[in-house]
Amino acid sequence: MSATRRTFRPTGVIVVMWATVAVLLVLVGVVGTRLPEGYGFSTSQTATIFALIGFVALSALAVTLSRVTADEDGLTFVNGFRKRRLRWDDIAVVSMRPGAPWPTVVTTDDRRFILFGIQGSEGASAREAVAWIVRHLP
Repeated sequence: MSATRRTFRPTGVIVVMWATVAVLLVLVGVVGTRLPEGYGFSTSQTATIFALIGFVALSALAVTLSRVTADEDGLTFVNGFRKRRLRWDDIAVVSMRPGAPWPTVVTTDDRRFILFGIQGSEGASAREAVAWIVRHLP
């Protein structure tokens, strides 16, 4: 493999996730300020709302951290909060079947990993990313 280094990120999914967090915050703010006199969220309702928004924000953070980086030594991928590194000679196959949500890496010892940093929903750019990685396999 050449000295080229490339990093792939799920850009579209990142935008959608953080937009969802923003919409939820705005929605809660608007609803909370527009309630009629004498009505309001109870403490448990407020806690539940913010727990839900916190969960969505934590999920958005996990997606934001996800990436796939290819360099001369191998493939490094972060799926949420977990990072893995594979040398090129450890990788047997990288594939993404039509309609698959993300590519799969199969190692020479038959372990399987998903590459969450490349999202099938991004269409042509996801297929190009997988093709680029496959071209750089030894």
